Amino acid sequence: MTSTVPSRTTPHRGTTGHNAWTVALCWITVLLEGYDLVVLGAIIPVLLRTHHLGMTAGDATTIATLSLVGVAIGAVCVGPLADRLGRRLLLIGSVVLFSVFTLLVPLAGSVTMFAALRLIAGLGLGACMPVSLTMMAEHMPAERRARASTLTMTGYHTGAVITSLLALQVTDNWQILFYVLGAAGLVIAAIQWFRLPESEAFVRAKEADGAQRVPFTELLKPAYLRAGIGVWVASFMGLLLVYGLNTWLPKLMNDAGYPVPTAVTQLLILNVGGVVGLVLGGAVADRRGIKGTTLGWFAVSVVMLACLSIKMDSDLLLDVVVFFTGVFVFSAQVLVYAYVTNFYPAAVRGTALGSASGIGRIGSIVGPSITGALVTAGIGHPWGFWFFAAVAVCGFAAVLALPRGAAEATEAV
Repeated sequence: MTSTVPSRTTPHRGTTGHNAWTVALCWITVLLEGYDLVVLGAIIPVLLRTHHLGMTAGDATTIATLSLVGVAIGAVCVGPLADRLGRRLLLIGSVVLFSVFTLLVPLAGSVTMFAALRLIAGLGLGACMPVSLTMMAEHMPAERRARASTLTMTGYHTGAVITSLLALQVTDNWQILFYVLGAAGLVIAAIQWFRLPESEAFVRAKEADGAQRVPFTELLKPAYLRAGIGVWVASFMGLLLVYGLNTWLPKLMNDAGYPVPTAVTQLLILNVGGVVGLVLGGAVADRRGIKGTTLGWFAVSVVMLACLSIKMDSDLLLDVVVFFTGVFVFSAQVLVYAYVTNFYPAAVRGTALGSASGIGRIGSIVGPSITGALVTAGIGHPWGFWFFAAVAVCGFAAVLALPRGAAEATEAV
């Protein structure tokens, strides 16, 4: 059987075919992650109502936290491995890992086992997004890398919508959600094995560098340190906003005096805005520059989040503000990833993107925790939105400190 790795002499038509498979399979992989990261939140009310395994609200919180911890660890660890072993192998292995352990979740006989399975599944899940984003970026011309990142991330929100719709249909039969995800993941992994090519940029970098190991400490060298610190802080703040809003927006709206149906509807509007923002943000960044666009996106996010702290009498005005909050907040985070794929050379790109995703995942844990504490204290509105606005200011400052252009490094073209 011939290798799935495109050779340097592959004709343009073949390269286009490889690119099509890469785009489709990476997008679907991110869709699976979006599906998984929402599935637990969708079934927690059922688990608690039916007292599955004697689960309490505290147990559910622990399970959710461990899932995110697994995702963070997977995201950090996959980068150096992807830069050493290749993007293709790591992506397929990650999909298989989270799919198998997702299939086992409904079979857990205790809360401890349930949590352990979610933790291990999270390891594979966390690796999927940075590797998918890296592969997508490396299969696109440099001038289209921002669009590659943002379009890939639309899969995340698509997966979240699919989970929500399925959850409404299966009600108490929540196990179906995990079986569907696990089976779909294994099918995608099989297709990836036969149809997903290795990144040509990785192959060239490996040949040029003599297959040298790329440790995390490479990112601490003077050429990368300034960008690394800025990216880590911006990614932390960005994912804090994404997860904080997705977790607590309905509750914050309800605390502000909006009826429950209106509050829940805002979550859907927020994510629709997120999809629009991802498409728009990538196109603008490729034309106007990634750093400048990301600065603008974080700046508008500050204004939108501050506006949400004000009670609005008009439903239309509220919908518009929430929509534009989704447009700018969700894509600001992904534009940080786009900056990484553009700034770092192929030899360290996977490590850099994995570290950005992993450190950002810490923000995804901190955001809901702090917002939850504000809600518990009875000051979720308006302080929750003021807190989010302050976080967006920190993200803006971090991006402002980033160097422009790409790192000075040798990369075969």
